[in-house]
Amino acid sequence: MKLNNPVLFKELKLRFRSVKSFNGILFYLIAMCIFVFGFIFTTMNITGVSYFRPSESFILFTLLAFIQLGLVLFITPGLTAGTISSEREKQTLPILLTTSQSSLQIITGKLMASIAFLLLLIVAGLPVYSLVFLFGGISPMDFARVFLFLFVTVLAIGSVGVLFSTLIRRTVVSMIASYGTMLFLSIVTGFLFLIAIQMSAYSYFGTGASSSSIIGYLWAAINPAVLFASILSPEVGNGIAEMTQVEFPIWVSYLLFYLSLTVLSLVVAIKRLRVNMKHTK
Repeated sequence: MKLNNPVLFKELKLRFRSVKSFNGILFYLIAMCIFVFGFIFTTMNITGVSYFRPSESFILFTLLAFIQLGLVLFITPGLTAGTISSEREKQTLPILLTTSQSSLQIITGKLMASIAFLLLLIVAGLPVYSLVFLFGGISPMDFARVFLFLFVTVLAIGSVGVLFSTLIRRTVVSMIASYGTMLFLSIVTGFLFLIAIQMSAYSYFGTGASSSSIIGYLWAAINPAVLFASILSPEVGNGIAEMTQVEFPIWVSYLLFYLSLTVLSLVVAIKRLRVNMKHTK
């Protein structure tokens, strides 16, 4: 892809010229600050001390990480599910396809412009995260891992949204499909993991021999909440390894699955963008 992407630059200008974008960032930071300072003062009042312990700082960092994860999961589909379908509904897609821009530039430009707002929210919240380092309990490596997997999750969910927006003509239907996929990956997989572990436990009580639950491991490995819990607390990863009898690191499987999902979604979206045209780029 050429570095000069007119689609990306046009989408960024349209999105960030709006006052609503910066108002959203403002209210998000205000809410984050209220939550952080409220947690600190409430904890101090409960413990009856005038300082903040490193263990409490770790709890605060964990809550902030899961808030960011929830933000990614529930906002990304809404930002990406209408990237192509909205152009089709406004009847501007044929004009866009007749330009010199390749399908790769159009899809990647739309995707990156859509998730740029989320990335800006994450970056804007870094000063709030810096308060956690003042009290200790968190290493820079933990901080880097959380944001790395946040970016991977944003990219994967955004790619799925662009894929549905390319395949489905109506924005509403595309958004429903994108949110359905997000709910499956974040909630249904956790429920299926519990079912798989329960079935493995019943098999153990019936036969007396422990067996590996590869299916249960796979459901846990693609669940973002389980992945973040295993990153922030290694005991969670060790517990899942004991229950499933699979020693392969969860974060490696998570990376492989979501990077593959990203590549597959983008390839299909690029191939299907000009499906009705005789000459494709």
